[in-house]
Amino acid sequence: MSRYRLQPTPAQEQALAEHCGHARYVWNLAVEQHAHWKPGRKGAPGFAEQCRQLTEARAANPWLAAGSVTVQQQALRDFAQAMANFFAGTHRRPSWRKAGRHEGFRIVAVKAGDVRRVSRQVGEVKIPKVGWVRLRWSRAVPDGVKSYRVTRDRAGRWHVAFAAIPEPIAGPGTGEVVGVDRGVSVSAALSTGELLHAPGLRESEKRRLVRLLRKLARAKRGSNRRGKIKAAIARLKARESDRRKDWVEKTSTDLARRFDVIAVEDLTIGNMTRSAKGTIEAPGRNVRQKAGLNRGILAAGWGRLVQRLEHKAADRVQKINPRYTSQTCNACKHLARESRESQALFLCVACGHRANADVNAARNVRDTAAGHAVAARGRSGLPGRMNREPQPVLLPA
Repeated sequence: MSRYRLQPTPAQEQALAEHCGHARYVWNLAVEQHAHWKPGRKGAPGFAEQCRQLTEARAANPWLAAGSVTVQQQALRDFAQAMANFFAGTHRRPSWRKAGRHEGFRIVAVKAGDVRRVSRQVGEVKIPKVGWVRLRWSRAVPDGVKSYRVTRDRAGRWHVAFAAIPEPIAGPGTGEVVGVDRGVSVSAALSTGELLHAPGLRESEKRRLVRLLRKLARAKRGSNRRGKIKAAIARLKARESDRRKDWVEKTSTDLARRFDVIAVEDLTIGNMTRSAKGTIEAPGRNVRQKAGLNRGILAAGWGRLVQRLEHKAADRVQKINPRYTSQTCNACKHLARESRESQALFLCVACGHRANADVNAARNVRDTAAGHAVAARGRSGLPGRMNREPQPVLLPA
């Protein structure tokens, strides 16, 4: 998805908000229909039946008919896809959408003339029943775009994302393998010895966020003051998220260009960041500490980094079993929990090898990936010359 910042006028912003409201209303109706289904009852209506019901609802409700039928039908299409993903076991069950939190809609059947460039940094996109809305032309819009999605974040910013599959980045063809160990204090440690940190809020911004959260706790619910405080908090959170996304994009592009094989630990981040509060009958332990760890993992951008690597370095990302990678000495392969002196220091109890703990783990990940490649050299997934000339992989010290 190629995302761009929209710059609507106040009148256009109101029309976009109405589209979001219609899409959210139709989505929630679909959720309600499926929530009433129980074993033994007739199946919930599918996409075709819901579209027929939507036509009847538009005829009976002028306020709904005033909106775009494309926006409303695509909300039903998105819900049908969400249900298919749920039954496939890849996503959670679709739930209710809330105003101010889930604001967006999708447009399909986009024509070539629906997106145009006005000046060097300004473009326009045609949105049904809204007209031409300006966007910040930060880069060229991909060719052959068939659909796009308009969203509004909690900070009040509008964006348009064009659905396009980007071209993968070609590797250097040297057969070099890199291991990546993801952590909290160090977002990504490379087997080359590099320590990468995902940027967050500055100290002054963190202090301001604390003050705003205290003000929010004292503000009366539903008041204008509370709304302004929430908007200020959302702007700070959006700034932090934008910095993290920018770091992920630059880091993933750099790794895809420098290395032919990128080895990462196969982590189930969803399970790792699950709450530890438990239930009333079986309450959890160290809930506050676990919540802080969860925030650190999410702030490091673990999942997005690997996701973007898989997009940019297609078929060149290897996921390695993370078991004992942080407790194994990369020099002598001795496994001992005591070798992990601290969060940052690894001191082998067998050979005395001393290294950064994250770098040591990254090199173990790299060696495991290289071993897999050597074992399958006849049909190796290593790109470039390594498929044509079976030569040993040269690993950096």
